[in-house]
Amino acid sequence: MEGCAVNRCKVTKPMSGQDAAYLAGLIDGEGTIALTRRHAHEERQLVLSISSTEPELLEWTRSATGVGKITRKRTVSERHAPGLTYSVSNRQALAVIAAVAPYLRSYKRHRAALVLDRYLLVTRRNGKYDAATLEAKRKFEDTFIAITAGGAQQ
Repeated sequence: MEGCAVNRCKVTKPMSGQDAAYLAGLIDGEGTIALTRRHAHEERQLVLSISSTEPELLEWTRSATGVGKITRKRTVSERHAPGLTYSVSNRQALAVIAAVAPYLRSYKRHRAALVLDRYLLVTRRNGKYDAATLEAKRKFEDTFIAITAGGAQQ
């Protein structure tokens, strides 16, 4: 992956078309492609996540992509099955999205197309933005957020 020193960051594994299509189905059904803030004063980052109560499904996802993490979600009732979330962010998320984009069928295909086209152009690796770049990033975010299941498409 461009910009990563050897052994410093993980790169995504190549996926077969069948695995990429299956993963796209998981994302369409149980996943999100989002721009989120990790901390209040930081810029939004690209995050791809899939939630499930089946650990094997998320372990397969992590194994197939070679990147990401799986975390447990809190349950509010003993009657609820423990929830898990697979997530991957930033350039690793972008690489996974690039692999699955041809197979996405929901509104998420529009979000995927937008991030593949514009995310690297408006996102600085060091997090420092001049006024013009920050304005371009804000417009990108507004366009991205408007792409919803019932909302505007790009």
